[in-house]
Order: sequence, then C-alpha cells, then structure tokens
Amino acid sequence: MGSYPADNLSDALKKLKITAIDNTPDSLDGCLDCLLQALAQNNTETSEKIQKSGILQVFASLLTPQSSCTAKVANIIAEVAKNEFMRNSCVDAGLIPPLVQLLNCKDQEVLLQTGRALGNICYDSHTLQSQLINMGVIPTLVKLLGVHCQNAALTEMCLVAFGNLAELESSKEQFAYTNIAEEIVKLFKKQIEHDKKEMIFEVLAPLAENDIIKLQLVEAGLVECLLEIVQKTVDSDKEDDIAELKTASDLMVLLLLGDESMQKLFEGGKGSVFQRVLSWIPSNNHQLQLAGALAIANFARNDGNCIHMVDNGIVQKLMDLLDRHVEDGNVTVQHAALSALRNLAIPVVNKAKMLSAGVAEAVLKFLRSEMPPVQFKLLGTLRMLIDAQAEAAEQLGKNVKLVERLVEWCEAKDHAGVMGESNRLLSALIRHSKSKDVIRTIVQSGGIKHLATMATSEHVIMQNEALVALALIAALELVIAEKDLENAKLVQILHRLLSDERSAPEIKYNSMVLICALMGSGTSNSSSPDTVSSKTTDCQRCSERSRSQTDDVRTYKFSYKIRSVIQVVRLLVSNTSSQYEMLQWKMLETLTWVPVQQHAH
Repeated sequence: MGSYPADNLSDALKKLKITAIDNTPDSLDGCLDCLLQALAQNNTETSEKIQKSGILQVFASLLTPQSSCTAKVANIIAEVAKNEFMRNSCVDAGLIPPLVQLLNCKDQEVLLQTGRALGNICYDSHTLQSQLINMGVIPTLVKLLGVHCQNAALTEMCLVAFGNLAELESSKEQFAYTNIAEEIVKLFKKQIEHDKKEMIFEVLAPLAENDIIKLQLVEAGLVECLLEIVQKTVDSDKEDDIAELKTASDLMVLLLLGDESMQKLFEGGKGSVFQRVLSWIPSNNHQLQLAGALAIANFARNDGNCIHMVDNGIVQKLMDLLDRHVEDGNVTVQHAALSALRNLAIPVVNKAKMLSAGVAEAVLKFLRSEMPPVQFKLLGTLRMLIDAQAEAAEQLGKNVKLVERLVEWCEAKDHAGVMGESNRLLSALIRHSKSKDVIRTIVQSGGIKHLATMATSEHVIMQNEALVALALIAALELVIAEKDLENAKLVQILHRLLSDERSAPEIKYNSMVLICALMGSGTSNSSSPDTVSSKTTDCQRCSERSRSQTDDVRTYKFSYKIRSVIQVVRLLVSNTSSQYEMLQWKMLETLTWVPVQQHAH
C-alpha cells in the first residue's frame, strides 16, 4: 500500500497543533481528514509520526461533546490504537477519561467512535479494562445498548465491549446490578444471522458464570430461546447449525450450575424445561446426550430433586445411555452419565433402589476404561452406592477384578483424583462390609500398603477412613495382613500421627483404636466421641468379637514395636485439652491395657 505524501502529513500535524489552540472547526476538519486518509493508506507509519509529533496530548482537549470534530478525533484515536505500540502513548496522553465522559453524549457517531477508541486502547489489557470498570463504563454501555438497539454498528460495539469486560471477575458484580440480561435476551430474540447470534453467545458465556446473572437470564427468557435453537438445529448437518446447537446446549447446562436458576427450571420435576432435557438423553445426537446427562447431574444437586428423579425412572434412562457408549467409547458422554448417577446416589433412600436397578453392574462395565475422567466418576459412583450398604459393599469387595483395578489406580500418581478416589473406595469396601472375605481379597491384591499411605493423607477425612479400615483389618484378619502392615511401616506411621501437634483429635483417637486392635484390645464402653464417626465404634465391636476367636500369641506380635508409640500416648495424656474428654479416655484405656498384655507376653 502506498504512503501518504510525507509533506502533506507533516504539514497537517503542524497545522493541527496551531488550529487546535484556536479551535477553528473548518481548519480542524481539514487536518483531521488528512490524518484519517494517511492512516487508511499506511496505519503503522502514520501512527509512528503521530506519536513523535506529540499531537495525542492535543487530542485530549478536542474530545468534548460540544465540538463538531469530536467523532473524527475519536476515530483517529481508534485507528492509531490498533497498533500495540500506540496504546501506552494514548494512556499517557490522558485520553481515557475524556473518552469515558463522551459515552454519555447522544450523538451516535461520537458514541461509536468513542467505543472503538476505548476498546482498541484497552485491548488485551486487564489493567486498563479494570480501570474502565472502576470508572463506571458498564452501566453506561448497558444503557446505550437499550437506547440504541436499532443501530447495528453501535450494538456491535457494545457487544464487543461486553465480551472483553465480562472476562474480568470484577465486572460480574457491576453487570449483575444492571438490566444486561433483559437487554441482551431481547436483542438475541431479534437475531436471525448466525454471526450475530455467535457474537451474543460470546457475551452470554462469561456473564452466565455469575449465579445472580444466571437467574436473571432465566427470568428474562433465555432458556426458551436456547431450546428453540436446539429444536431447529438438532437434525441439521450444516456446520453453522452444529456449532449453534453445541453452544446453545452448553449454555443451557451452564445456567443450571446456579442453585436458584436450577431450582427455578426444575419446578418440582414438572417444569417444561426439565421435561425437554429428559428427552435429550435417548436422542441419537451425541451433543444432546452429553448436555442431557450433564443437565441431570446439575439438577441432582439436592436430595429432593434426586429422590424425585430416581422415583420417576431417570436411572434406567442413564443406564440405557451408558449401554450405548460401552463399545464406541464416547468419553464425554460416559463421564456425564456417570456424574449424574453419582449425584443421584447421594441420598440414603436412593442407594438401595439404584443397586436393585443394576447400577453397580452398569458402572462396572467401564472398569477397563483408560480415561481418567471416566475412572474418577466410576469410582465416585461406586463409593456413593455402597455407603452403609453392607451387602453391596461385600459383593463388590469380593470382586477380584475390581479390587485389582483399584490397587492399580491407587498408584496413578499422574491423576491425583483417580488415586484419591481409588483409596477411598478401597477403604469404603472394608468399612461398609466389615467382611473377612473382602479383607482377604484386598490383602491378596496388595491393597494394604495403599491404606497405610492413605492414613498420611493431607485430608483429615481420608486419614480417618484409612485408620478405621486398618483397625477393622487388625480386628478381623490380622494374621493374613500382619506382614503387609509391617512392610507398610504402620507403626512408624502411627508414631508420626500421634507425635504431630497438627493431627486432629479424631485422627489421634482413631490411631489409638488401631493400636488396641493391633494388640488384641477391644473396648467395652459403648459411647463414641463427637469427633469420631459411628464406624469407629463398629470397628471396636469387631475387635471385641475377634478376641475370642483369635490365637492370643499372634495378637502380641506388634506389642514390642508399639512400645515407642505408647510413650507418645503417655506424653499426650498430660498435654491434651480437657475439651477432648473422649480422646483422653481412649489414651488412658490404651495405657492401662498395655502392661497386662506385656505381662502375659
């Protein structure tokens, strides 16, 4: 592209500096036109000359609503700010405050060029965009969208600005206090062209991350628009329609992440939106299957919804969907369906119903999956299902293939979620079944070392689950587990847990329950402390039962090694706060029992 004559540009810049002082409109217009023409021919070179001339500082004084040249000045700023090297110069010249003020004027051309200028100056700069937010541009722009909705260029400018600003978390609160939802849904309903809808979608997606705005969008009727798009595009093979279907269904799922918006759309399980979503699950369209399953997972975020859905046959629909994806391995659909089943299995009353429906068997079909997201949800679903379901826990715990896979996944160091869930399920199989057969299966599969490692987890809940499971193993099947417990350095782990000042009281309590189980001690006192789950008491009862069934000699094998741990317990007695009365009681019980056993030994 040819350059604008250098002499003409230089003359225009010199003249502009002089005439700007006199503020002569005719002279200014000619100079500004000259700059615009030069920018159109070679933007970069002209911008460099403008930068060197120092004229940007002059522009700040020309940006007034009264001036007839304001639109052209803003246009020039918008053009030069297309160049990254010019943006700081525009900021340093003090152009942002007068430009922001111009957003309040009524001239549509001035508004358009002002919006372009601000957008280009602040492009890709979160710092400058935050500055605009703090200067209050969001309510002003939302108002502009409502007033000038018939002006396509101004509307597009507003949408581009919203799209950039909505990415910042600090903008969400300001947007929530405007009528953006109402205005943007109103605009969306008018659109026919794919490109225009796509532009609005790009604004809606970040806005819908805010729970208040989610509800506002639902109340403004966005969901009905999205459902209409799904209906129109579901059978189309056009690229634009496929993209629009995905965007609309994804946005629908996003709206359901808000508690209030989700509950409003659920309507006690009778809402038309909920019913429409249900129809997506048996669809032949993978995107709709995915969105349907994710929507069900989002609806299943409170017990009432879960119970209603299970009672109304959703489980069979999800199992049928999973069945269709066992062979083709569509990971996203598998993951979504398993997520829904996991959430549905949380209420106590649903567990037995779902087990009877064959959910465990349906889930186990994916045991061979090599995809961590599927593995993670599979493990979570099984763990939810067997909670307090002894028979199911025993049945699964005796499944050698399952247990071997769990042990394998316990070593999945690249996938912390899978590793953690595998450990928790291994522990849950023991805690909920209290079965010797399950313990034998886990011991034979090499699971003991993982439970011992789990006792050192940074998460208190996982430590507790591991300690209770280990205490049950010691109480019920110490003979076959003893070697593995020793190799896992269990005594050293207990020593560390009891010595560590940061260990929670329930961790210390359960550590001593485990010590007593290892040494053959049972506890006849029935009450358990508030800090310990009833599962600990179950463990103690198992320990009592085992005493009469076990050879006394083998229960003392750990006695010698545990002496160092007992020293720690003695120290703890004097240092433990009286508010942890049950913990003190457990310490004393452990200490008073030890000499008797040593004497017997």
